[in-house]
Amino acid sequence: MSKSALALRTEERRSSLPQEIARAILDGFDRHYRLFRAAALEARQLFERAAWPAMRSLARERIQMYDLRVEEAVRALLDRFPAAELDESLWPAIKLAYIGLLHEHKQPECAETFYNSVACQVLHRRYYRNEFIFWRPAVATEHLEGERPTYRCYYPLKDGLRRTLEAMIDSFGLENPWEDRRRDLRNVLRALRRHFPRPVRVRPDLQVQVLGSLFFRNKGAYIVGRMINAQRELPFAVPILQNERGELYLDALLVGEDQLLVLFSFARAYFFVDMEVPAAFVSFLRSLMPRKPRAELYMAVGLAKQGKTLFYRDLHYHLRHSTDRFVVAPGIRGMVMLVFTLPSFPYVFKVIRDRFAPPKDIDHQTVKDKYLMVKLHDRVGRMADTLEYSLVALPLNRFEEELLQELRRECASVVELDGDELVIGHVYIERRMRPLNMHVEELKGERDEARLRELLREYGNAIKELAGAGIFPGDMLLKNFGVTRHERVVFYDYDEIQPMGELNFRPIPAAASYEEELAAEPYWTVREHDVFPEQFDRFLVADPRAREIFYEYHRNLLDPAFWRAKQAAVRGGEQEDVFPYPEAARFPREGR
Repeated sequence: MSKSALALRTEERRSSLPQEIARAILDGFDRHYRLFRAAALEARQLFERAAWPAMRSLARERIQMYDLRVEEAVRALLDRFPAAELDESLWPAIKLAYIGLLHEHKQPECAETFYNSVACQVLHRRYYRNEFIFWRPAVATEHLEGERPTYRCYYPLKDGLRRTLEAMIDSFGLENPWEDRRRDLRNVLRALRRHFPRPVRVRPDLQVQVLGSLFFRNKGAYIVGRMINAQRELPFAVPILQNERGELYLDALLVGEDQLLVLFSFARAYFFVDMEVPAAFVSFLRSLMPRKPRAELYMAVGLAKQGKTLFYRDLHYHLRHSTDRFVVAPGIRGMVMLVFTLPSFPYVFKVIRDRFAPPKDIDHQTVKDKYLMVKLHDRVGRMADTLEYSLVALPLNRFEEELLQELRRECASVVELDGDELVIGHVYIERRMRPLNMHVEELKGERDEARLRELLREYGNAIKELAGAGIFPGDMLLKNFGVTRHERVVFYDYDEIQPMGELNFRPIPAAASYEEELAAEPYWTVREHDVFPEQFDRFLVADPRAREIFYEYHRNLLDPAFWRAKQAAVRGGEQEDVFPYPEAARFPREGR
């Protein structure tokens, strides 16, 4: 072969290389999304069989699925195309070729995020130029639809509301028999009438729109939709549960944005839902909950990486359109985390300190392991979801000097200055909540005992529900809990959490003498995993009046037998019922 022919062939090969690399990356994403949808179908089967331990295992596996698929795609790419790592100049052409492949794709926004994940690992760069990755979406998802419509429409004026509800339930095709469907439909109709009191004027456009897939989480399946009557739209969700015989029943009617926001809370596990076009599902959900950011909705349906991508874009968009500065977050400063916030942005940023003051006796990796434990665990509405980022660059001029100095002094190993930016090597980001200790003090000052009482009851319930889910919070001081805008108490300090099964809950032995009883140090032997609940007495709530109120509801937290019972239930595979709606919202059933 002549030199000119060889050169031509080499040039042809080089010109086709970006297309081949782009196709390989998209193949990696398509494999990931097939497995993601398969997990949702498996969740449905597990629900029908009431296989709750298997459902929890599947939830943990799915959370880790994305990173495994990215690793597979990177290895395959570098094995087939070593030039992708060595020749940076290929990447603008790879990105252009990838955009062409996304025409008519059903998950283009998620495919772009997958591309970014692969490109960032292959390039081994700290900063990535915008022409290499998708800093902004290149493909619009508005009005994107799949083979089947995203939601179904029902018309009560044609068939009657009872038959409409019956058809809606039947459309999901669950295999289990029903406990008493006539009763359940009657309960739903009664609940609906409370929101449409007579005389109600029915408009010609009266319709019920319901998303085409059920939302599965823990021991429940949820129908999600809205009712439209002229100018009024009523978002709703209906939980489907099972009795001990595997028979189905409708447990409640959740109505309005506030109730759906609690159902889709950042403190709860992600849903399993089969979505051909996730953007269409998220758009529908956003119409029901306009105050919920798209990033959090993507996370709620299990697409956590897409949620992280959107959150990061939202953060930088907000920075561009605001002028306030990052400050130290309000509340008692932690010994493990330096926490700061931007007042106009409803999140906190948590950076692990370089050194931990006594009595903290853990290392950085242990802290990261604890946060990962929370990510993989069922959060039962009592632990905040956390976004974990590496190498986050923020404008230096947006930091208050006091915070900047504290970051450089306390977190020097993960913080550096780069021109006009502060680069944070590792950070956790959470929804901002009002610290519980500050909220309690405020209610005491206002002499609002009714709200104080309810808040302290919530605090104890949070501890108990975490224990029932297999998590011992460890440091249970008020300052380590936050209060959401819906007055829910949520735990957010994870460096001392432990699995319930690892602990030994013991009573304090009786003193052998008066001298032992007066001793400053414990007179009994304490092993590594021993916990003495009686010592919680003044530790949980310091204020005498608040403590008195707290123990009206939760004195059993001081009893080792309470903790051992929770521990035995967890070890036996029992999953407690923790409902994302109040007990009062549940429909009456015989035997309840």
